[in-house]
Order: sequence, then structure tokens, then C-alpha cells
Amino acid sequence: MLKFEVYNEGAPATNIDLGGAYAFSQESIPIRADLGVQEGMLTIAKRMPGACGLAILWHAGSAGKFLLTTTRLMERAQPYNLNVELARAQLARMSQKREEWGLFDFASAEALNRELDLVRAKFIQALNAPDGAAASVLADEALEAGITLGEKMALFHADVFIDRRRNSSSPPLRGGFGCQIDLLSQSELYQQRLMEAFDFITVPMVWKHIEPKERTHNFLQVDAWMKWAAAARRPVHAGPLVSFEKSHLPDWMYLWEHDYETLRDMIYEHVQRVVQRYDKQVRVWRVVGGLNAFNSFDLTFEQIIELTRITCLLVKKLAPRSSVIIDIALPFGEYYARNPKTIPPLLYADMAVQSGVKFDAFGIQLYSGVPADGMYVRDLLQISSLLDEFVSMSKPLHISACQAPSDVSSDGWDAWAGQACVTKAGHWHNPWSQRLQAEWLQAFFRVAISKPYVESICWRDLADYEGHYVPHGGLCRNNLEPKLAFKELRNFKAILADAEALKRDRK
Repeated sequence: MLKFEVYNEGAPATNIDLGGAYAFSQESIPIRADLGVQEGMLTIAKRMPGACGLAILWHAGSAGKFLLTTTRLMERAQPYNLNVELARAQLARMSQKREEWGLFDFASAEALNRELDLVRAKFIQALNAPDGAAASVLADEALEAGITLGEKMALFHADVFIDRRRNSSSPPLRGGFGCQIDLLSQSELYQQRLMEAFDFITVPMVWKHIEPKERTHNFLQVDAWMKWAAAARRPVHAGPLVSFEKSHLPDWMYLWEHDYETLRDMIYEHVQRVVQRYDKQVRVWRVVGGLNAFNSFDLTFEQIIELTRITCLLVKKLAPRSSVIIDIALPFGEYYARNPKTIPPLLYADMAVQSGVKFDAFGIQLYSGVPADGMYVRDLLQISSLLDEFVSMSKPLHISACQAPSDVSSDGWDAWAGQACVTKAGHWHNPWSQRLQAEWLQAFFRVAISKPYVESICWRDLADYEGHYVPHGGLCRNNLEPKLAFKELRNFKAILADAEALKRDRK
């Protein structure tokens, strides 16, 4: 059993929040373990031998409240100091990324390197403190400074690579910026907002809506949006065609949950029907979405990979000029600690590549601000590091959905089982507000477009309608009044466009 002493402002913690907490083993793969708290002590009873680490939602002072991790630790009789171990892990992450990103090579990064030395010195003081309480205070200071510095490093690295992309022959973001539309929102003002800010639209293909009853299809809303996109000259991304999220599956599908062969054939027919109908309008197909994280039919690993293979091959055959995307949901993977019938995200991605699946790119969904697996708040260094993991896949990457809230109040929406209050998910620097949402969007987009393999970024919801995914996560209010984040996106696009124009003039 792994034990941690937990301190809050130098005193043993009386309230330890385990919301979102999980244990993980090598390569950060979550593992099943029993977490418990008692009198300022946190315990991990893991079900496998070897070292493991802890991920926990943690308040890091003015830096914010994030889901943070320790390093992997061996069991021992003496408990670890959780405050110290979180600071140790943050220092290790920064040192590793400084080496990977080559920040020693930039004279302009000298100030960042000096700050890292100061954080390290503060951490050494924590190690030499006379007792656990004193060590926790110094470690908290080191962690707060370390997270702030880590985000500075991520943005510095992003700006370096954005400049490189600007100076190259290719555009900074080949696929541009998009938004997932609400099929039922077809007002002129809604469509005008899309025209103002986005290069493409994503049309959701929810099987539950397309075929609410077996052999009874409804394409009216999708047809209308395809017609609008053609008239507006907006490229279309569409999908996912196959998703096992409960909100995506028709109720009648569960009749076949124990008959894989029939289920596979019905999925094949559905994909064929939809792609044949829209193959001329859709530029990018999100063929499978979240098969790594959602497994409503309790399929085996081999069956999930087979479905991925046959559906991607079918779309490549029917729409050879379109891009085929495998979409990965909840890419940090903590869901695997709760559900052994799922697949860790990077393992699923690697198996798709190694198994010879015919596809063109990966998509990932990155949400922040919901107290549910995959959606707790992470800092920019963690996000940048996650995107770097896809370099080894040798495939382009699309941010197929992203979102953060603009308010901390409850909006009465219960899609997350009564946990829609975003304060339970952590916060970035300060409690979420319109200004903070705009700042997060700008920072996140800088990090994402700096990666040479990222081809497009799609925001999830345009407005705070009833069916939105993240509470207060739209770029407009319910009445379509633009928020600050909407204006920030337009400004961000304008700056990139001006840079592109300047580059063309120089030629």
C-alpha cells in the first residue's frame, strides 16, 4: 500500500478531494486501485505490483486548481509527503520538456532557465525542511511557481514554432478553425456568427438522431446544413459515424449488444448509407469517435480494432478524396482506471497504426471545466506534452473538439449526473469568467497551432444552448450575443491572416 501525508497550508489536511483522482503505472497508464483518506492521510491499495503514481485535483495557489500527478513511487513503510511529491513531479516535467524542446539553445529563454533554477532551489529547501509540515509549505511554493513557469515554457515554445510555421511555405494552420454546429439551430443570426469566425463547420452525425427507429431515417437537418455549407463555401467535417457514447446510440441497437456479428453488419450498413449520401459534400470524415473510451456493448479489444479497421476502409473506398479521421476522446486516459473494458488512448492510437488501419489522421477532443473523467482542468504544459505524444504516430492531428467555460454558476443542465458545477473541475489561474475563457482560448490555440502536425482546431459549441456539452462553454450567449472569447478568436485569426499576407508580399 502506498501512503501519503497531505497538508493544507502547513497543517494536516482535514478535507481531501478525491474527485477525478486515480493511480497510474508506467507510461502513465491508469490502473485500478482503491483510494482512501483518513486523518490527513491518503492511501492507495493497488492491485498490481510495482511502482505507481497518483493523479489528484490540487489547488496550486494563484496558478489555479489542476489535476496534477506525482512521479511513480515504490511502496515503503514511511508515508510520502504528497505536497513534496507533486512539486517533484512538476520539476521533473519541466526539466524533461526543457531538454526535449531544446530551450538551452535560445538566448531569449535565459530568463526561463533562471526561473527553473529558482524553483529547483525552493524544492531543495523543501527536501531539507525539519518536518513534513514545513516541507509542505515550501513544496507548495515550489509547485505554484513551477506550474506558472511550466505554462510560460509551453507558450514560449509555442511562439517559437508559430514563427517557424509563419516563415515556412505552408500556412500556420492548414485546415483552419471550425465549430461544431447545432443541427436544430438554423437561424440567420446563428449562421452569420459561423461566417464571421470560422473556416469550416463540423456536422454531427448522431446515429440516434439519424435512425431513431430501425430502418426509419431522418436526414432533414443534416441535408439543410450540407446545403448551407455549399452555398456559404464552408468545408464540412462530419461525424463521428460510429460512436458508442450512450447519447449517440439508438435505443433499438441494444437488442444486438450480445451479437457482435449482427452489430458489425449494422454498423457497416449505417456507415455506407451515410457516406454514400454525403460523399461529395464532406471533406473530412470522423469515422469512429471515442471507441477507446466508450464501450456500451462490452466489446473486446480485438472487436474494437476490427470495427475501426473495417469502417475506415469502407469510407476510404466510398470517399477516396476525403480525409479519414480516427477520433480519440478523453485523451488523458483516466477513464481506464474505472473501466477495464476500455482502451488507454495512446495504446489504441498505436494499435490503429500498427494494425494497418487505412486512415489519414487522428482527432482528439480536449475539454476543460467539467468534473468528469478527461475534463478536469489541466495546465498548458500538460496539454502541450500530450500533443507531443502524437509525434511518434507519424500522422497529422486535428483538434476535433475543444471547449472551456465562461462562468462558474450552475446553468441547470444535468447532463453530467448532477455535476455540472464547473468549480468541481478545477480552474485555470482564477475562477472561470468570460475574460478567462478568452485567455484560455488564445493560449490553447497558440500551443495547438505551434505543433507542425496539427492541421485544424474545432470549438465544440457556438452558443450556450440547452444541448451544449460544457456548461457556459459556448462562444456566444444563448441569444447569440458574442462573448469575449468569440472576439478573441476573430482577432487571433486576423493576426494569422495578416502574417500570411505579409509573407506573400515578401515573395
